[in-house]
Amino acid sequence: MGLRAKLSLLIVGMSVLVAAVLGLLVHTRTAVVTLDSARRGLDAELTSTLVRYQEGQDTPLTSGAVPAPLAAALGEGTRATYLQDGAILWAATRADGQTLSLHRSYEAENAELARLDRILLGSGLAAALFASGVGLVVASGLSSRIRAVARTAAHIAEGDLSARVEARGRDEIAAVGAALDQMADALRARLEAERRVTADIAHELRTPVAGLVTAAGLLPEGRPAELVRDSAATLRRLVEDVLEVARLDASAETPLREIRSSGTLARRAVAASGVPDVEVLVSGEAEVETDPRRVERILANLVSNAARHGAPPVQVNVTGFSVTVRDHGPGFPEPMLVTLREHGPQRFGTGSAARGDGVGLGLTIAAGQARVLGAHLSFANAPDGGAIARLDLA
Repeated sequence: MGLRAKLSLLIVGMSVLVAAVLGLLVHTRTAVVTLDSARRGLDAELTSTLVRYQEGQDTPLTSGAVPAPLAAALGEGTRATYLQDGAILWAATRADGQTLSLHRSYEAENAELARLDRILLGSGLAAALFASGVGLVVASGLSSRIRAVARTAAHIAEGDLSARVEARGRDEIAAVGAALDQMADALRARLEAERRVTADIAHELRTPVAGLVTAAGLLPEGRPAELVRDSAATLRRLVEDVLEVARLDASAETPLREIRSSGTLARRAVAASGVPDVEVLVSGEAEVETDPRRVERILANLVSNAARHGAPPVQVNVTGFSVTVRDHGPGFPEPMLVTLREHGPQRFGTGSAARGDGVGLGLTIAAGQARVLGAHLSFANAPDGGAIARLDLA
């Protein structure tokens, strides 16, 4: 049950309770006042009638039996009143050794109380309906404002640091919204500063790394030279990857869309990855309007990641708009798979030694390029072993 329903029910319940309590108090007080007035009136009538009786005039006084509680309350020369079964009002006194009494119907007063109860019930229902309407409006307003704050927080958690609540007012919800906006501003400024530092460092490294690669190429042939060239090439790729991540983080990338076959994109990506013996299975091709370079970059990174951290054979399956890359290794470790599903790829991490040593940005770049394309990248483990990465282009 949502907050709006809970608040509405609470307000309606309180309204009904207040109306019931007030109605009971009004009914009880009116019943007491009405009975007291009726008793005084009948007692006054008994007094005047008794005077006429003592003067020998004809009166409605009777000397018959009276209700037992009334008879017990009487003494010589005293008067008392009694309401019998809520329907007959008695007034009696003892004079000349006998009990003299008057009585009359109390139905008129009961009818008046019943009419009052109907008025109170109608008023209570009307008040409850009005309160429920007001409660629904108030609860809807509070609920919508809270949901707006929650939506903004979700957008920020998904990476949209431009999302803002822009709450108005001075209540607690506005304070929470303002705090969330301040947090987003601070987070955006911090991430932007980190991105600039990362990009600046990578940019400054490009020149010396290029010089290192050139110098390594001039070394005489041999195992030491080969190791230096391989390390220099790895360092150069890492610098380029860091620069690419920085551009993706800055949302500065714009796709250049063309219409291509999904099967063709998969084959070109496998060729670009440089991974040997990758099997491409096409069960159904589709014409996709996308940025071919970015799609090939995504798939090449997935294939390289599968070959580096998994086990052969590596397979690429094309089914319409979906391209799946699978290896036959141990699969993603469960903690890493949970992180991938909930937060996406984490840069510079492989999650477990079971999937290889070292650090990398391949999955991070693939996920960033997929966001630029508006594509969806998901990860899973195959039931019979192996990791699966699926790219949905539409």
